[in-house]
Amino acid sequence: MTNESSNINQETNLAALDIPAAISVSDLANLMDVNPVEVVKGLMRGGYMFAVNDVIERDIASIVIQLFGFKANPLEDTVQTLVSLSVGVENEDPNEVAPRPPIITILGHVDHGKTTLLDSIRKSNVVESEHGGITQHIAAYQVNHESQIITFLDTPGHEAFTAMRARGAQVTDIAILVIAADDGIMPQTLEAIDHIKAAGVPMIITITKIDIPNANVDNVYRQLSEQNILVEAWGGDVIAVPLSAITGEGIPELLENILLVSEISELKANPNRNARGVVIESKLDRSRGVMTTILVQTGTLRQGDVVVIGDTYGKIKAIFDDKGQKIIEAGPSKPIEIMGVNDIPISGSIIEVVKDEREAKDIISKKSAQALREGITLQEAHSRNISDSIRHVDLIIKTDVQGSIDAVKTTLEDLNTERIKVNIIRIASGGITERDVMLAVASKAVIIGFNILPESGAKILAKQEGVEIRHYTIIYKLIEDVAKALEGLLETEYQEIYTGRGSVRAIFSVGRHTKVAGVYVNDGKVTRDSSVHIIRSGKKIFEGNITTLKHFKNDVKEVANGFEGGLTIENFNEFEENDELEFYGFEEIYQ
Repeated sequence: MTNESSNINQETNLAALDIPAAISVSDLANLMDVNPVEVVKGLMRGGYMFAVNDVIERDIASIVIQLFGFKANPLEDTVQTLVSLSVGVENEDPNEVAPRPPIITILGHVDHGKTTLLDSIRKSNVVESEHGGITQHIAAYQVNHESQIITFLDTPGHEAFTAMRARGAQVTDIAILVIAADDGIMPQTLEAIDHIKAAGVPMIITITKIDIPNANVDNVYRQLSEQNILVEAWGGDVIAVPLSAITGEGIPELLENILLVSEISELKANPNRNARGVVIESKLDRSRGVMTTILVQTGTLRQGDVVVIGDTYGKIKAIFDDKGQKIIEAGPSKPIEIMGVNDIPISGSIIEVVKDEREAKDIISKKSAQALREGITLQEAHSRNISDSIRHVDLIIKTDVQGSIDAVKTTLEDLNTERIKVNIIRIASGGITERDVMLAVASKAVIIGFNILPESGAKILAKQEGVEIRHYTIIYKLIEDVAKALEGLLETEYQEIYTGRGSVRAIFSVGRHTKVAGVYVNDGKVTRDSSVHIIRSGKKIFEGNITTLKHFKNDVKEVANGFEGGLTIENFNEFEENDELEFYGFEEIYQ
């Protein structure tokens, strides 16, 4: 047998591991259950110089694990295809793809005329016989301008725009930023600009309300220039269209520019494949069941198709267009309502056509097993977002006062070198809100509060979405932690948090060397991962971790106030009746 065939057989017999696109040396060692130092030595033997906290690419990891008796599994794409960020045509047959209508989202300050503009565009493009259809309102619709279709998303604002990106759906092709000619740039305008930039889509500026007496278009242009947005009228490359949604002046020019940007972008999709799209909104109708508004991104969706949407599925019973008319199929960029989904899906969920209900159930089962969201933490900044050997961290920063912004921003930007970069997605004064959290999810950013705390809803949402919110009161500590994070040197610090108290009521022997304390919890609770301080006669005699926790004969995760349980403590058997046990959890601390 040749050496080549021998090597093939050896590789075939290796145990397989799932290796991501990038992984730290320490995580790779844990995956193989070997000492990280040995992995570093293995890398050195292969000519790769990496430290324990460094991140290596999958190709390198796949080589070094063979030294320890492992091989890399092929990248699994069964579930990943359901959560990719956008729909492209790179893998499509060039003969199958065709131009598709652009998808437009209108963003801006709350009182600057977004709704009026949308209504004006919609009504001016509906013939008289169709006006009754306008009452059939869904969250997206299409207009026809010069025999070309444009799709508009009528979302509640940039929160929904970002929520869709946070769920894995890059829906918008062009963002329209609305600014009133009398007010100029307002706080929500700045926020909308941050969201558009984070999405990385083309932007068209519309200056609304030019028909009112105190309109000042040049002032808006000046304010935009202060935000590093230079419009064409001032020698820049950003399209700006002054208009009046009331009189209709400027609206044809806006639509023409949308089509121009669309043509330059060469938007295409394959209408001949199975459909894929995104949920815009969903509701429960008393007579028709779950009604889900879908924007088809690629392929053609047909009545009778079985679809997976997020963590639910269903067989499409009926399809309605944006005017409420029943249709049997819908192609790329088409907004529709569908009947037949079993449960209400979350806005931004990806919809995918599958072969049958058995496959749908199997996909949902696999997704459920992978449902734990990867945390977005500052500590892991060195292992994420690696491209061209440049490490960068994405931050959303909220400060207590406006005066703190320049100091924090300037000092963080001073950290930038050819090798590391601090990317500030958004920096503003005021409390940390749910909108900040959703922007963080969509941008995979860490939120930093400088002398400011999150609102209660934002705190809950951040915990659900795995977004880290760090609090600082000292600027040098903030800078120090970001610098350490970029170098992979930031270590998590913890402090004990009191969770409960109990007393030993009885002691039981289990085997020759183990004793179980029968405990009554008289304050708070004890959990399986609590640490324990044992107090006897007012003095702490031992501190350790719980190894088992039971309620009667059942293993439990916690025992609450007023209940009894049995526990064992690592390396401690000398319980006495009336010993007091104080229980503690841990939380990360920041300065």
